[in-house]
Amino acid sequence: MGPVTAPYSSRTPLTNVVGGSTAKVMAAQLGLHTVGDLLYHLPRRYAERGELTRLAELPLDEHVTVVAEIADARVHTFNHGRGRRLEVTLTDGSGKLQLVFFGGAVHHHRRELLPGRRGLFAGKVSAFNNKLQLSHPAYQLIGEEVDGGAEAAREFADRLLPLYPACKQLESWKIAKAVDTVLDTLVASDWDGVGDPLPQSLRSQHGLLTLPEALLGVHRPRTHAELEAARDRLKWDEALVLQVALARRRHAAAQLPAVPRAPRPGGLLHDFDATLPFTLTTGQSRVSDEIFAELATDHPMHRLLQGEVGSGKTLVALRAMLAVVDSGGQAAMLAPTEVLAQQHHRSVTEMMGELAEGGLLGGAENGTKVVLLTGSMGMAARRRALLELVSGDAGIVIGTHALIEDAVRFHDLGLVVVDEQHRFGVEQRDALRAKADQPPHLLVMTATPIPRTVAMTVFGDLETSVLDELPAGRSPIASHVVPAADKPHFLDRAWDRVREEVAGGHQAYVVCPRIGDDVPDQASAGRRKSAADGNAPAEEDEGALAEESARRPPLAVLEVAERLAEGPLRGLRVESLHGRMAPEAKDDLMRRFTAGEVDVLVATTVIEVGVNVPNATAMVIMDADRFGVSQLHQLRGRVGRGSAPGLCLLVTEMHEASAARARLEAVAQTLDGFELSRIDLEQRREGDVLGQAQSGGRSSLRVLTVVADEELIALARTAATELVAADPELDTHPDLKVALDALLDADRAEYLDKG
Repeated sequence: MGPVTAPYSSRTPLTNVVGGSTAKVMAAQLGLHTVGDLLYHLPRRYAERGELTRLAELPLDEHVTVVAEIADARVHTFNHGRGRRLEVTLTDGSGKLQLVFFGGAVHHHRRELLPGRRGLFAGKVSAFNNKLQLSHPAYQLIGEEVDGGAEAAREFADRLLPLYPACKQLESWKIAKAVDTVLDTLVASDWDGVGDPLPQSLRSQHGLLTLPEALLGVHRPRTHAELEAARDRLKWDEALVLQVALARRRHAAAQLPAVPRAPRPGGLLHDFDATLPFTLTTGQSRVSDEIFAELATDHPMHRLLQGEVGSGKTLVALRAMLAVVDSGGQAAMLAPTEVLAQQHHRSVTEMMGELAEGGLLGGAENGTKVVLLTGSMGMAARRRALLELVSGDAGIVIGTHALIEDAVRFHDLGLVVVDEQHRFGVEQRDALRAKADQPPHLLVMTATPIPRTVAMTVFGDLETSVLDELPAGRSPIASHVVPAADKPHFLDRAWDRVREEVAGGHQAYVVCPRIGDDVPDQASAGRRKSAADGNAPAEEDEGALAEESARRPPLAVLEVAERLAEGPLRGLRVESLHGRMAPEAKDDLMRRFTAGEVDVLVATTVIEVGVNVPNATAMVIMDADRFGVSQLHQLRGRVGRGSAPGLCLLVTEMHEASAARARLEAVAQTLDGFELSRIDLEQRREGDVLGQAQSGGRSSLRVLTVVADEELIALARTAATELVAADPELDTHPDLKVALDALLDADRAEYLDKG
């Protein structure tokens, strides 16, 4: 497979390089279509020819590539001499692995697989007679004779050997051969057709390699230092191209027209603030001022509001909505679930009091109407809500996906507030914003603390406000891991603590990952899908998921509620809440729980966000290891919302040395959501930093990690902002523009345009 006469460019199809059948496998199994794709299909790790790979920890039933030495090779006969079997034993000093060949290939392999030779061997690990083996593996022997004498031989032995992400149909070394073919041709043509996206000024400023040097260094590194220099350069490429995409979005948004929305002196916002029974925290005042300043400009606000559970995000968002109503506009809050929409509607109307009864007898003069719009509403109530929206009588609407249906029309939509933004698809947000005559202002809220570098990437097109202090009166939450398998009496004590809280006049939650009656596990099923998609929040690796699949089914709300009511919590008022209930039943139960008519609410994660019952002081999370770090933190935030201290008990059957148990201990040891979000991100795949890019494709990050490379990402953001401010269309940076187009395929471009 030698180089062709014509030079390759990044866009050259791989069929021109490796042939049709191999190119088909590369496209179908690895997502590689062009020379550029192949150049950026980077080795997953490197072996040294003089170093033997450990065989002691090979996983069963997985396709592996190992570097090892042949210790023994013998031919055995069976079936009265009619059958022949070649058994080859590999070693690396830590363990042994057997290769097995049958049939006509035995003689050929026997001549090649000689004791003392080293090679790469690939196949699926199985076990036979308590020995690990690869049956009919593919292999490539590492040559012993090197031209150039002893010095060249030593360099050959010391050179790092790239091992590529591969598949059953295409081994690592076959990918390496294709990469070598491309590199040889590009070197011969002086890299004609492969532009460098990083401007010369940035390369010089940060002492970075050229792109050809980096690609050669990452595919053919001679030393670890050379490899690190190459990876540093490629990290810069990823960071800059991504930040340029986001900077262009920020720049484009700043050019759009919007209606300024400033509150009236003595208007609705003024009257609302006068009724507050408490003083805003310093953070709430600061963030509100940031929002009011942007609402008053003639281009749309695009702001992310994040903060700890209970930090007062809803209050800040409500004040923004009231400012818009003051200006004559309307505000819409989009919530991901009916329970959350109903909770928001209830809390907003309670906070506003008579100010939420505009136009009604007894309503305040400056008041407005606050309407709820969900899919389960009756026809009469729905018609009334739609009429109040289109007429402008309702200044605030709170709803679910029902808000984005074609029948919904606004009189003058000025602000869209999206709660728990990560739960909505791009099209849903875009459809709501499209209901305004001019682009409305946008406020995105999330109760999931986000590390700074993630905010600069996932939400890099938004300005960010952070609420990092809790309002006065919020109580501390004590968290403990309950090892139910190791110490079952600890679980008995957990139920005693629940009874003690109820006896003290308080209430409790019990959270389970599954509803029951064979409804799938909400926690791990969602994580499996995320892991398969390569998106956040895939909170466990494949080993943990395999471990989980071998366990008993996750505990279910319906079964646990019945068992508690008849056993350890007998005599208490125990009821169940889950997503399969009718909306009216869910709302009625939440009203009764809020009113103190239910002692213990056994629920799924439907209570994860937005539920505010200050009298609930205890939470027991069953099978807590089946939930992710951020989700546990969100659930825990439902208690300790009043004057009494909160208690969260994380029940698990996982053993003390497991990664899942370590994750729970981390949650128990800190209430700092930002610290937990870093732990969360470090323990899972980062996914596609452009969000759920709708394409289901691979992550756009290959070498950059948003936690470890925080400083680099910040530098790239600054550089990207300056580049785009000086040249929004990138006319003076054509290679950077080409790289941007390659990143932003059709689906991702649509995502960024709409986001």
